[in-house]
This record gives sequence, C-alpha cells and structure tokens, in this order.
Amino acid sequence: MRAPLAPHAALAVAALLALAGCASAGGAARAADPTAGLSNAEVRTHTVENGDTIEEYRVAGQLRVVKVVPARGPIYYLVDENGDGRLDSSKGEGTVSPVYFKLFSW
Repeated sequence: MRAPLAPHAALAVAALLALAGCASAGGAARAADPTAGLSNAEVRTHTVENGDTIEEYRVAGQLRVVKVVPARGPIYYLVDENGDGRLDSSKGEGTVSPVYFKLFSW
C-alpha cells in the first residue's frame, strides 16, 4: 500500500502538469492568431494618442481583423466572424467584440 503524497509533493506534481499543459498549447496559441489565415490582406497601421498601435486587416476592402498592440499590456484582436465588415459582438452581450489574447509564443 502506498502512502499519500506529502502536500509539497502534490503541489510539485500539479505544477509539472500545468507546465506540460502550457508547453502542449504552443500550437493552439499560434492557431489563435486570427491574422494567420488571411490571404492578400491589406494592413493599415496607425498609432493613437495613448501610444497604442492599431493594425486593421482588410480583405477586398472589407474589415476582417483589428490587432491592438497596447503601449502596456498584451496584444489582443477584434474579429469579424461572419464577414459582414463589422466587428461582431459576443452572442448578443452588447456591442463589444470578443477579444483574443495571445498568451504564449515560441
């Protein structure tokens, strides 16, 4: 019969499992970049007064993705999911589009 793990050993095992999950999610993080699948996209870049950089990705003149690179904080994306040229709201929860954060990159 095995003895139960000591609390510090259980914590170490949990940390290793979490790191393994992060390492295996590398491909998923790259796949989460909505600009990766755009072909022949025209990119317009401008910087707003607070220092944030805005990149608008347009395909055939239609707005598809907005990439926001804040002066402080992680990069996030606003996406047109259905191709109508307007940034979509998340399941009718208001006028704010879903935001996608890039958590990891290798």
